[in-house]
Amino acid sequence: MTNGTSFVQDVLETYKRAVYESDVEKFLSIYSADVHIYDCWGNWECKGLSLWKKSVTEWFNGLKEDGYVLQVDMNDLVIEENTNVAFAHCAVTYSAFRGNSEEKDRQMTNRFTFGLKKENESWLITHEHSSLPIDMQTGKGIFNVK
Repeated sequence: MTNGTSFVQDVLETYKRAVYESDVEKFLSIYSADVHIYDCWGNWECKGLSLWKKSVTEWFNGLKEDGYVLQVDMNDLVIEENTNVAFAHCAVTYSAFRGNSEEKDRQMTNRFTFGLKKENESWLITHEHSSLPIDMQTGKGIFNVK
């Protein structure tokens, strides 16, 4: 898939818009066919766009069924790139709103690292890793450290 993203920042903006719109095809357009993802809700990893599409479709369908819209914010963003390879890391906050409500129902923040490569003059995510710090007392993820 070629998405016309000539800047890494464009990829991240497309990510945010696609999540907000629950648009599977727009979301997948920023990923390489051989994407490798760590921490994909209940799975150790996800290899390849077809498996990622299955997970993303379930995620977005679940949001729609529950009547949620997600707003994505990326904070403390750092982007490093050269001609054909780039990486970005940031804190990604997902805020859930019911329908058109301006009242936030819930939110969580994850740490993300994105590895990107340039294909056909467009940046695509080839590796993604999200994580949470773990509370050593309970063994549970800490969702809102910041």
